[in-house]
Amino acid sequence: MEIDEKYCWKLKIYLIIIKTLLHKYLHISFAQAHKPWDWINPLCMMILGVLSVACIYSAQSYMGGTLWKAQIFWLSFGMGIYVLTSMMNYKFFLENAHLIYTLSIIALLLLWTPLGERRFNALRWLDFRYFNVQPSEMAKIGTLILISSILARSKMGTVKDSFTVLAKVGILFLLPILLIFLQPDLGSSLVFPPMVFALLYVSKLSGRFFASAFAVFLFAVGILGWDIYNYHNFLEENELNIIQDTGVYEQHSWVPLKDYQRNRILSFIAPDIVDPQGIGVSWNLRQSLIAVGTGGLAGKGHNQGTQAKLGYLPQSVAPNDFIFSVLAEEKGFLGASMVLILYAIMALNSIRIAGLAKDRFGMLLTVGAATLLIVHVFINVGMTIGMMPITGLPLPFLSYGGTFVLSCCFLQGLIQSVYRFRNDF
Repeated sequence: MEIDEKYCWKLKIYLIIIKTLLHKYLHISFAQAHKPWDWINPLCMMILGVLSVACIYSAQSYMGGTLWKAQIFWLSFGMGIYVLTSMMNYKFFLENAHLIYTLSIIALLLLWTPLGERRFNALRWLDFRYFNVQPSEMAKIGTLILISSILARSKMGTVKDSFTVLAKVGILFLLPILLIFLQPDLGSSLVFPPMVFALLYVSKLSGRFFASAFAVFLFAVGILGWDIYNYHNFLEENELNIIQDTGVYEQHSWVPLKDYQRNRILSFIAPDIVDPQGIGVSWNLRQSLIAVGTGGLAGKGHNQGTQAKLGYLPQSVAPNDFIFSVLAEEKGFLGASMVLILYAIMALNSIRIAGLAKDRFGMLLTVGAATLLIVHVFINVGMTIGMMPITGLPLPFLSYGGTFVLSCCFLQGLIQSVYRFRNDF
């Protein structure tokens, strides 16, 4: 009995120490659990999580895959991170924005050390032996927090008046884009510009800036189109095709793209020309379109899809980048529409919470997190139905992936934190 009492006292002391540290350094107080919670987004997250496990199981059931079990773990761990982040006063992130951003950049730089792991000719993961981490997800969060903190402390007006702030924001957002692009990971780098422009827009920056930015965007698209046109001519002149080309054109172009990235763009623009039989670079897209198209109104039923189970939609992409195709085949138009409605509810509710925020930092954090969600959904769903080039960008809360699931949960936790602590400012 004496041992039990000593054990209880030790446990109480440890709990007091933990609570004190959480409150002092992370602004977490369990006495604040009574603060109101917004249940709309977490309910949507849980529904999407259940669908995620079901679709991943179906995609791998023929091969006996076990990624669905790992997804249950990541979703459970992610919900823990969501709750923990929701209980943190988002003032903590304002006070430590520079530190968080710096750590995310260091994580990206670690890819070029022995910790970096190369997969499919891309350097995107840090290997810690027992688990892997994708630093690009950390970079999204770090960039969002730091730029939001800078804009929250700055008064925006005309481009001339805001030049110093814009220069600082430009450097801070271009650095992670460059490091991610060098991995190479074109898909992840694409989500940064919409996020930053959304933050600048709600900061009431002059409309001339956005007009100039749109002109620069059109110019960049023109250069890209010119490069793709020259690439196509190069293949024809040298009697090559996109399967035979293994990076030859990269030596002849100053546009910093890999030839496999050019192939994806080219197959999106003119699939019948570059891959008329659909057995090369456009294979995944064609199988995805078949899966979506054959789903019909109500789908084939759970675990009754064929494209992923029989390997037509490769096992390497079905559980992650093309999980929407699996969903559309088994749940049909109704199931796919329901998922899109859930994403729309989450985005609109996040914007509502941004409007409730009493300070600029909370508003900017929420808008940035909502923008990241929207961009991921738009690009991923667009590429599975042939409306966007294939970029390898996953679908929030549905696609398999540890770091990505955790980052999505963390971002939603930030939104919940803004809702719960908005009156503390």
